[in-house]
This record gives sequence, structure tokens and C-alpha cells, in this order.
Amino acid sequence: MSEPSGEAGLRCLVTGATGYIGGRLVPALLDAGHRVRALARTPGKLRDHPWAGRVEVVAGDVRDAASVREAMRGVDVAYYLVHALGSGPGFEETDREAARIFGERAREAGVGRIVYLGGLIPAGVPERELSPHLRSRAEVGRVLLGSGVPTAVLRAAVVIGSGSASFEILRHLTERLPVMLTPSWVRTSIQPIAVRDVVRYLVGCAGLPAEVNRTFDIGGPDVMTYRDMMRRYTEVAGLPHRVILPVPVLTPGLSGLWIGLVTPVPHAIARPLAESLRHEVVCREHDIARYVPDPPGGPTGFDRAVRLALQRIRDARVDTRWSSASVPGAPSDPLPTDPDWSGGTLYRDERELVVPVAPDALWRVIEGIGGENGWYSFPLAWAVRGWLDRIVGGVGLRRGRRDRQRLRVGDSLDFWRVEEIIPGELLRLRAEMRLPGLAWLELSTGRDDQGRTVYRQRALFHPRGLLGHAYWWSVWPFHSVVFGGMARNITAAARSVPQPDLPAGEDI
Repeated sequence: MSEPSGEAGLRCLVTGATGYIGGRLVPALLDAGHRVRALARTPGKLRDHPWAGRVEVVAGDVRDAASVREAMRGVDVAYYLVHALGSGPGFEETDREAARIFGERAREAGVGRIVYLGGLIPAGVPERELSPHLRSRAEVGRVLLGSGVPTAVLRAAVVIGSGSASFEILRHLTERLPVMLTPSWVRTSIQPIAVRDVVRYLVGCAGLPAEVNRTFDIGGPDVMTYRDMMRRYTEVAGLPHRVILPVPVLTPGLSGLWIGLVTPVPHAIARPLAESLRHEVVCREHDIARYVPDPPGGPTGFDRAVRLALQRIRDARVDTRWSSASVPGAPSDPLPTDPDWSGGTLYRDERELVVPVAPDALWRVIEGIGGENGWYSFPLAWAVRGWLDRIVGGVGLRRGRRDRQRLRVGDSLDFWRVEEIIPGELLRLRAEMRLPGLAWLELSTGRDDQGRTVYRQRALFHPRGLLGHAYWWSVWPFHSVVFGGMARNITAAARSVPQPDLPAGEDI
């Protein structure tokens, strides 16, 4: 744990720092002169963020009262940026209990301000008619407002920014479908907001007067329908005209499945987002401007937000993505470190090849794996595995990469997540696909006793029950094609990487 230097500014506790908004809020708070403590269930996921050395990171979970109490010590402002989105039955009780614990521990610790980001609530709609996730967010806001700690609840609709789930849905639907049969909610009015304005409001709320304890609706300057958003995106992105045909038969459930098939966002996340658009979500006030003044020119308009997001994607400068946060239900168990692991069977597929290249050339191929570069082996098999995963509710193969060249711990990589990376040496991926067990893939570089570059690859699988054992042996015959082909193709790709000029007489 490292303490930031200097005593200027407020000490801010940020929960959800591994997520989309939290990962952008932390550097913004630092830039504003505040000190930041990040609460994370897996602190290692924050290790490779460019701001990691400037914050204090503590291990904990908002559902664990003891860890929240410890994290609240000496805190001036506590940001609550966690939601049980897509976590299955019981998420409302989970959200309610976590908010209660957070509020109580903040009050006990003498925290001066809680800031919470929730969803924009439709006007005039009874709460019982709201989507379960929007209803839960409203309840979390009430719990925090009633905690006895001055609280600001910011309520936003669709967030537009590179890597946000809402933006990825909009982008992929519009780019992939020249003709769309769309749900009727595409005609519902929405007030989107640029992610930069969300972060600006969150930072500004740290300085609210103590008497402020209320909700604030936040949105951009444009009110439009989702169909308008798709048409405007088409124009900004320079795409040919799209034909959009709303039909009444696509329920929120079917809409979620449709979005899950067309975009990288899985059904578990797409459905609650679609459900929240059934009703008009437009700001009823702009009182936040009394405390956090609008920038010159006003809040960011929709077209500019889209241009900024697309430019960041083109420049490979996407700081966080919707998939930055852990996928609900995905395995998070670390790879057992005991080589003679006593926790049960651990199946292995291990391969090693000598490569006549410099280690850094091999490493560039390893770190660039996945996303647009693919997996260097039997593309059809990987595609089919991805589709099968989507069908059973998994993340599938289309999450891609946050950055085309660089990886960091916690990054999602198609249906894997980076569990460990030692630059120039080791990349360990943990599977987040639906499996009857836990799986990892390790790719590494090294030298043999003759000084030659060696590529090493390990696939590991810890089966769960009889089905897990049956799964491993059913796919075993294909390993020579999938994993053997991967090893051969990765090393072949490394040989095509331009090699540095070596002094005369020196061999790689």
C-alpha cells in the first residue's frame, strides 16, 4: 500500500475504481488536487493503471462491513460507484444491503459527503413499473440519502464515451446493420450525457456545501430518441444511410437477446440497459449547475461526444471500457501456485518451441493476441466457441481489447481476462466463458540453456464435477489443432516481426 504525498485537497474514497466510471474518476480527482483511496476486491487489478502509484489501494468489498469501516478512516468524500448489474436473482437485496453498510460506516467514520451515480428516473412512472435494475438504483439512492451523511445522488441516462456499454451498443448496432428492425423504445425520448461531463460533475460534487442532501438529474444539451441517436451517429461516423424500422414485438427480454447477438455487450448487461429505455428519461431540472457551473459553451453535445469517443477508439486511447469491471458470475479464482496442487485435478496442455528471434519480437506478438489480431489458431473453432458461449449467456468472443498493443492486469480480452502480466516474460489469462470448471492460458518467453529464445504455452483446466472431467476429455482430441496450431502460428508471426540489426558475429 502506498500513501500519496502532499496534504492538499480532500481525501476521497472511490469504490468501483476497476469499473468504467471509477477508472476515469480517479485520475480526474488526482488532477483536481485531491488524494484518493481506492477500495477494490482485487487490488492487483489496479496495479497497471497509469495512476496506480499516486493512490492508496485497499482490499475490501462494499458488502463486508469490516473492510468498509477500515476504508472509511480519515475520508472526507466517499464515492459509491458499484452496482450489481446483470448479477442474477437477488441483486436488489445485494444492492440494498451494500448501500446500507456503506452509509452506516460513512456516518460512523464522520465522512463529510457521499456521492452516488445512479440512473435517471422517468417522470410520472410508478416505481413498480420501472425495470428491476432502475428500481434498485433508485432504492440505493434513497438508502444513501437517509444515511445521515450529506449525499449527492447524480442520475444519468445514456452515457456516451469511448468504451461505455451504451456507446458500444449504439456503435455496433449502427455500424453492423444497414437495415434494422428495432424495438419500439427507439422512439422514446432520451437525454444522453458525455462521459467527460459525468466525471466533471462527480469531481465537482466533492465540494458541495454540507447542507446539500438531494438528487440531481444530469444530462447533455440534446434530447432525442434512440432512433435520432442512431441517425446522428451515422452522420458523425460517415456511414451510409441506415434504414430503421421500429416493430412492437421486441420485448425488453428479446431486445436484450438481439443486442447480445449483434454487439459485444452480453445479454446479462444489455437487457437491463434496454429495459431502462422503455420510458422517457429526460432531466427535469439542471440544479447541479448552481454548484458545478457549466463549462464555457455548456455541456458536451451528442455529436461532439460521439466524435471524441470515435477519435479515442481510432487513437487506441480508451482508458476504461464497460468490460473493465468483472463480469457477474465469471470465475475469479487465481491460478493455484502450488505445482503439486492438492485442491483436486488440474489438467494441463503444455507446449514449448525454440524461436530464432529476439525475445522482444516474440513478446510483441504475445501481448498483441486477441481482438482484431485473433488467436492464431483455427479461427472457425474460436468463433463457434464464442457463439456457443453467447447462447448460454456468456460474454462470447467479441469483447475485443481495450488497447491494440498493450495489456494490463484486469483488462478483458475477448472471453478471457488478464490475470497477470510481466512485460517481456509472461501473460496469464483467466477464462470468463461458461465452463464446467476454471481455465487459464499462459503464454511466456524465456531462454534455454543455450541462450535461444523459447516460447512456452500452458492451458490449464480445473474441472468442476463429473461434467468438468467429461468436458476436458471431449475437447482433448482438438488440442493439437487448437493449441498446437496456436503455438506454431505465434512463433511464425514472431519470425515475421522486423528484427534489430545485430553486431557482426552475434546470433539471436
